[in-house]
Formats: sequence, structure tokens, C-alpha cells
Amino acid sequence: MKNQSNIKPKGYQRFTKSPAFLVNGTYTWVRWILGVIFLYAGGSKLVDPRSFAVLIDAYGLVPPPLLMPVAVGLPALEVIAAAGLMADVRGSLAAMAGLTLLFVVILGYGVHMGLDVDCGCFGPEEIEAEAFHGLKTAIYRDLAMLAGMGYLYWWRFSRAYSPVRLRPLFKRKSMDKERS
Repeated sequence: MKNQSNIKPKGYQRFTKSPAFLVNGTYTWVRWILGVIFLYAGGSKLVDPRSFAVLIDAYGLVPPPLLMPVAVGLPALEVIAAAGLMADVRGSLAAMAGLTLLFVVILGYGVHMGLDVDCGCFGPEEIEAEAFHGLKTAIYRDLAMLAGMGYLYWWRFSRAYSPVRLRPLFKRKSMDKERS
């Protein structure tokens, strides 16, 4: 009788020792790490949108009537983009990259103007805790995330890879409804 613990699936050694496995695994890890960061950031802001609206108002860029819609819509978009990136859905990486670029510009504006505000990146923590020094740190953190997103774009381009498209999934469902 053979020892069951020594039996490996076909291709096991080739799969685990291959550099492609590491590169493909890195692609997945980077997607998930960025997704979890955005999911946490967006979710923590959605928990208390009024406090987040106060943080947004401190930058002076959004008119008062639009504060609450922005305080809810922006984090909701972060959560949707994060979930999409974790599921590798087409367009989610572009949405996250666009949001991150927007955040870098706004944080840069805050540093340039000498604003003494919290970045608001991970929700309403302590509004006066880090203030101005936290803006520069947040810019560096966002630039690091952009580097990760750049890696994801490079990975997709170098392998001619296209993420999952949602439109064909919805067309199938509508076609199934028409047939029944």
C-alpha cells in the first residue's frame, strides 16, 4: 500500500517551482492587497459619512450642498472598485487608479495650501491627530499604491491579459429570460 501523504497531483512540482507561478501569484496578491486597502478605507468612511463630510469640507473644494452626496458616493465607489479589483473585473483597476490620482492631487493641494487637516483617507479617525504631517505621508502611501497599480497594468499588458467583463454575463441572463 502506498503512503498517501507522498502522492502529489500531476504537474505539482512544475507548477510550484515555475517562476510564472510566482509572477501570477504576485499579480493576485497585489490585487488583493490593494482591494483590501480600498475596501477598508471606503467602508470606514461609509460607517460615519457625516464625519467624513466634515473632513471633506475642511479642504474647501466641495460646495456645502454636495458634501453629503460626495461623502457617501466617494467611499461607495471605493468599495465597488475594491470588490471589482479583488474579483478581477474589467474597469475596476482604472477606477481605483483614477481615485488614487484624485486623492494625490487633493492631498497635494492640502500640502500646498498649508491646510492643517487630517487626510481623511481611512475615515474619521482623530481629526486633529496628525493633521498637516499626515498629508505628506498619505501622498507617499498613495504613490506606493499607484506603483502597485502600475505593476498590475504592466502584468496585464505583458501577458495580453484581459480581466473579466461583466457585460457578457448580463447579456446571457437577459437572453435566458427571453428564451423562457
